[in-house]
Amino acid sequence: MKLPSIAVGFFLASHQASGFSTNLLSSSSTKQSTSSLNVFSVSGSAGTGEGWIDPSAPVNSAASLKKTLDEALKGSTFKKRISILGSTGSIGTQTLDIVDACPDNFVVDALSAGNNAKLMADQVMKYSPKVASLSTPEAAAELRTLLKERGCTDMPEIVHGAEGIVEAATVGSADTVVTGIVGAAGLLPTIEAIKLGKDIALANKETLISGGPVINPLVEKHGINMLPADSEHSAIFQCLQGVPPGGLRRVILTASGGAFRDFSKDELFEMCENDPRAVQKKATTHPNWDMGAKITLDSATMMNKGLEVIEAHYLFGASYDDIDIVIHPQSIVHSMVETQDTSCIAQLGWADMRLPIVYSVSWPHRLKMPYKPLNLAEIGSLTFKAPDTEKYPCISLAYEAGKKGGTMTAVLNAANEAANEMFREDVGLGFLDIPKLIEGAMEAHKEDFKVDDVTLDDILSCDAWAREYVAENTKNVVKAPILFT
Repeated sequence: MKLPSIAVGFFLASHQASGFSTNLLSSSSTKQSTSSLNVFSVSGSAGTGEGWIDPSAPVNSAASLKKTLDEALKGSTFKKRISILGSTGSIGTQTLDIVDACPDNFVVDALSAGNNAKLMADQVMKYSPKVASLSTPEAAAELRTLLKERGCTDMPEIVHGAEGIVEAATVGSADTVVTGIVGAAGLLPTIEAIKLGKDIALANKETLISGGPVINPLVEKHGINMLPADSEHSAIFQCLQGVPPGGLRRVILTASGGAFRDFSKDELFEMCENDPRAVQKKATTHPNWDMGAKITLDSATMMNKGLEVIEAHYLFGASYDDIDIVIHPQSIVHSMVETQDTSCIAQLGWADMRLPIVYSVSWPHRLKMPYKPLNLAEIGSLTFKAPDTEKYPCISLAYEAGKKGGTMTAVLNAANEAANEMFREDVGLGFLDIPKLIEGAMEAHKEDFKVDDVTLDDILSCDAWAREYVAENTKNVVKAPILFT
């Protein structure tokens, strides 16, 4: 089932109107960063070739649109106040690298993290946030002690727990919240930030995968911008800016292939059977990207790409039949869109997460960054191949959950998070057991599956149930070298 998404379009400098269903930019947004953009509603989905401009929307000449946009971008001078959820993790530290590179453009108002009080203390001393949140009371107490020992003269409000994350996400002065927190834990703070009209730089895909049926209407209601901070969806967003209404045919997500991309299915299954320790070590090391532990393992199982298919559906409104995956080992082409005339538009760049992050927090501006420019002659060649869904069953599970919609994606996500964590904690769960547990949870959920009028309580209940299912059934998983044959 294709759930409805928010249909909006927008003009960007020297580009035609983009026509695609999306909840990226709300038609009711009045943010300073977009106040000079003339936003109008459009309808139409990928693959149909159909699209129309809402006749009730204001009519603006191309000249006036370009003039207002030129004024918005003049000099690329702006200042945003940001809150960073997950500040000590991979996304958070790279976001702070961007703040360091562009100190005139960003002010850090709030930071939240896990239990790394020492790194949080370093960040507080450097960026002077108003709020600092850690996971536990003990970590918060340690942070308070460290800051006093260092003579902190601008002590933030120190909070902890789930309530602390929400407080960091909703601090009154922030314009944009960077959701770098891992997993479904990002859902509630994101919802509360949206309710207060804050823009979202979305690095936490699980928020949309679990909560898409709730998040999309909130984005529309509160008039905020939700901009992707991951490489693939940022690439799609950038590519779509050159696609006219009704022009989108297909979205193509690129994937590195993860840790086992050079293994055949038989080689991978044999390794899982004969040397599970080697599999565990390799599965938690990414060949291209510097990422956190959870997403690195998701890349090895290819569940990360499956989750991104669902995220693309919610962000851009494309049907699942119009979203494809291609393995691209070099991770230079970050994703593509195919238009109705079969042309492909791609976004290229180094495998550097700072690039999509900086665009998500600076859009519609293009900041000059001190990074190495892309050199295609240096790269030499780019290769692509289709994924093997027998080798990577998580891909098929994600498509199945996405097409069912409703609460099934929340179950998929929670079961994956639980199995992923158990594998990394070395409780005896095998690599091939991860998709088996996810499939089992999805099958068991079919009796209680809900697709219409899904509420936040429904999502949270399904999330908790799926985690419990995985915990209870881990011991019952039958180890086998061959899966889904």
